[in-house]
Amino acid sequence: MNILYYLGIVLLAGLGVAKILRKIKFPNVTGYLIAGILIGHNVLNLVPKNIVTELNIVSEVALGFIAYSIGSSFRFSNLKQQGKGTVVIAFMEALMAMLLVFLVLFFVLKTDLPFALMISSIACATAPAATLMVIRQYNAKGPLVDTLLPVVALDDMVSIIAFGVAASISKALISGTGTNIQAMLLVPFWEITLAFLLGISLGLLLTLFLKFTKSEGNYLNIIIAVIFIGIAIAIYFKISPLLLCMALGAFIANALPNPAKAFNIVDPITTPIFVIFFTISGAALDLGSLVHVGVIGVTYLVVRAIGKWIGTYISCKMFNKPKTVTRYLGIALMPQAGVALGLSLMAANLIGGEHGDQVRTVILATTVVYELIGPLAAKFALKKAGELHE
Repeated sequence: MNILYYLGIVLLAGLGVAKILRKIKFPNVTGYLIAGILIGHNVLNLVPKNIVTELNIVSEVALGFIAYSIGSSFRFSNLKQQGKGTVVIAFMEALMAMLLVFLVLFFVLKTDLPFALMISSIACATAPAATLMVIRQYNAKGPLVDTLLPVVALDDMVSIIAFGVAASISKALISGTGTNIQAMLLVPFWEITLAFLLGISLGLLLTLFLKFTKSEGNYLNIIIAVIFIGIAIAIYFKISPLLLCMALGAFIANALPNPAKAFNIVDPITTPIFVIFFTISGAALDLGSLVHVGVIGVTYLVVRAIGKWIGTYISCKMFNKPKTVTRYLGIALMPQAGVALGLSLMAANLIGGEHGDQVRTVILATTVVYELIGPLAAKFALKKAGELHE
């Protein structure tokens, strides 16, 4: 059957299930994910696994637009008001999750050191997509959202650094050679720096184009074209498309006199892309992996969430953040998906064997849970903070 047929099924299923679940106050993104599970190989198999793989390009495009939107939160005037606290919060919540997961896995469950290092470094990552979708659906605004968006954006950078260091140490332990300082520190920093430089360069180019564009149609077309090019460049250089597109969005947010237009204009065309992305994500989830998750998986699921909350609570207290931010920021950071899955595949290839398969299985299984409860947790946090407008 033609690929367009499956795209139509994905769109209709996502919209239909989301509408039904809205009646019991579920966020749209949870409805899309459940729709994907229903039409995917787990239940009805209306969209087979091989088709889901073919639709990966939609996921790449969606993540690019999500990262571009998150980049708007890096406006210097907003960051200046928040001060250096945002950066510290991002590092503390990510590294606290990593530290707690490592300590429990290595000292309590007695797992091998390379395995504990690899899986704990993945605990840093948070999925920005689900969080952003909940914020957009409910038009959430306030101190929690103002802190959450830049923290989620920085989180991806922290996770890449932490994984690079853990991978280098694990590789040295497995091979019996000394730790390669260059691989441990310089490689992840170089990847992040390159992503930001390329994103800023494309942002400069886009700014010049937009200044000489009067037609709204062309304004939109140029933004889409540059985002597409940015995603392709990131894939070519094997760097994070999320970081590159965040840098692109951040440059636009600070360089244009009216940056809101450059972000609002893409909203209408991104809606169906996001529906397809999350529904495909649900179809790609392997519910069978939940059977094999075991004690390590449950431990990872619970301890990572505790680490995120403790890290945000302590750091928010340090910078006298409002009570709503201190209490609920950690809950809003629970979702985990794309970046974690990518890192788990790299970890599995690195340490190999039974432990490599176990890393992949644990992250796959916990992603199923996090993807379903993450949007609900984000909605709960925003509602308790009084920033939700249903």
